[in-house]
Amino acid sequence: MSSRLLRRLSVALALLASTGYAALASAHALTVVTEELPPYNMTLDGKLTGMGTEVVQAVLAEVGEQAHIQSMPWARAYDIALNSENVLIYSIARTPQREALFKWVGVIAPTRWFLFSLPGTHFDLKNLDDARQYQIATVKEDVGEQYLVDKGFVIGQNLQSSNKYDHNYEKLKAGRVDLWISNELNAHYLVRQGSGNPDETAVPQLSLDDLGGADGLCMAFSRNTPDELVERFRKALVRVKADGRYDAIAAKWLP
Repeated sequence: MSSRLLRRLSVALALLASTGYAALASAHALTVVTEELPPYNMTLDGKLTGMGTEVVQAVLAEVGEQAHIQSMPWARAYDIALNSENVLIYSIARTPQREALFKWVGVIAPTRWFLFSLPGTHFDLKNLDDARQYQIATVKEDVGEQYLVDKGFVIGQNLQSSNKYDHNYEKLKAGRVDLWISNELNAHYLVRQGSGNPDETAVPQLSLDDLGGADGLCMAFSRNTPDELVERFRKALVRVKADGRYDAIAAKWLP
């Protein structure tokens, strides 16, 4: 075999090897998904921001991973995280129903859940059963909807499901629903934005302390993610919380 042919063969093998390595790297590339859930995750002026997003970005930097964060309707993000490998999803509530479905990293933001109404309205709700007679706005496949369905509420009867949280606020304003299940920060943010009054808030009608995920919203990985990668993110989140970066982010977003 001539030296020229050998050189050509070596180049071809090198290109084949590099292609194989690139394909392998691509197969293990990290996908990060979230939804529009202000003020945790939201797009402002074309840029994804919010408390949860900033914490995730800090953890990514600490780990040394680069990933494009994709914002989409929650049902789609949730489905991708359930069925794909190497997927990081946030801000997600950790509930018994979801415990075995994901590999959990840790809490990135506080949350409390209520049934809300608009200012100027009142419902005498002593317990969840009292709410069954009303129309309640939910978001498809989010923890609030899963919670109410588990309690016997029915989509299309006393639940009206949407793809986005701001759609539910619009339904409430239009009188198409009576109540709205949401976490506290999101509900107040949307009411203030919608009214233009920074002092206006949604009205909590019933606290849902048993909803789950009371410790806060989390980062979590799909089940088909290497444990080593998950553990790197867990340790990175601990460091971000320990050195003051988390507190600095929280101070920007929490009232």
